[in-house]
Amino acid sequence: MSNSPEGARAARTVHVGRQAVLDRKRAVIGHELLFRRDSASLEATHRDSGATSQVIVTSITDIGLESLGGGARCFLNLTREFVTGELPLPFGPDKVVLEILETIDVDDSVVDGVRRLVNDGYEVALDDFVPGTGADRLLPLAAYVKVDVLESTRDEILETLALCRTYPQITVIAERVENAEHMEFALAAGFDGFQGYAISRPEVVSAAALPAPRLRGMELLGMLVDNNLPPSQVNSLITSDATLSVRMLAAANADPLGLPVQVKSVQEAILLLGEDRLRDWTTLMLAGDTVGDENVLRQTPAGLGRARMAQNLARRLNLPADEAFVVGLVSSAAEALGTPTAELAPRLSLNAELTDALTEGTGALGNLLGLITAYEVIDPPRHDQ
Repeated sequence: MSNSPEGARAARTVHVGRQAVLDRKRAVIGHELLFRRDSASLEATHRDSGATSQVIVTSITDIGLESLGGGARCFLNLTREFVTGELPLPFGPDKVVLEILETIDVDDSVVDGVRRLVNDGYEVALDDFVPGTGADRLLPLAAYVKVDVLESTRDEILETLALCRTYPQITVIAERVENAEHMEFALAAGFDGFQGYAISRPEVVSAAALPAPRLRGMELLGMLVDNNLPPSQVNSLITSDATLSVRMLAAANADPLGLPVQVKSVQEAILLLGEDRLRDWTTLMLAGDTVGDENVLRQTPAGLGRARMAQNLARRLNLPADEAFVVGLVSSAAEALGTPTAELAPRLSLNAELTDALTEGTGALGNLLGLITAYEVIDPPRHDQ
């Protein structure tokens, strides 16, 4: 398949900063994920809830936690809104550590929120922990504590480390380890893990993504507020927008129990997510898509022509129409993103038959897709109308 100029314009590039956290044997404990406006950004320009939302959506639906974490856990910064439940976390605890920012004022609502997250199975890390700031209340709940070894004195660092050692469940990480001297001191002090320039410089992971369907997302969120809404209307709205459809397929892979799932249609992905998680993902997409975007009211230009053609032809040929729609949709999205379908399909929780149709061109749906793409070469769509 060729990458059309229109497809290239339909794509945007998303970025996530990643920095490794290593243990005393230099094995990877995990990677901290941070908001990045562009591929050249060395530091985060936002640490608010919108930035966190964008990191979550981008990491899970656009890039994939497996790709970012390489099998290790991903540390995700949380703002107060996520801790207290004002904004949702529509994924399970299996692959993440929730990092509580030092800027959060730790009151009863925050303590209750962290306790709820821990009871739900999440591991929690305290970022830039300083004793006596109120964050002490979270020590009994923390799995990780990060201690800044750049700004604090050595006596302060050792006192903080001693306090953390009174909680045996805590892995204590020295952060901002900027040089060999810092590393030597942190090793001698007995830290369990290390993060900083002397260990691993942050890198920016970029990926192509379809433009944010903000208007469709707002419409969908409004519909989901109505508890009496027929599921068919939700399905119809989502499948009317390429980006929403692809993102919901990817979101279905973020199973709350960490279980592997496979779907064969957008409708099945919607049913698997359920109304609550569907609402959560839509909320995060809307929150994250406003960050650094001066034109948030744009509609998704990615067309659904191939998906609809596949669906209509499948009905005439007595093939599964909803599955044909997904095959047409994903192949079009891959073209728009300039990404091989062999890379995109595994991120979307598709069953083996659909994956083979997209990556190998096999089976009835693979043959159907081949016919459609051959027709497009002979009679390419016009874009001047």
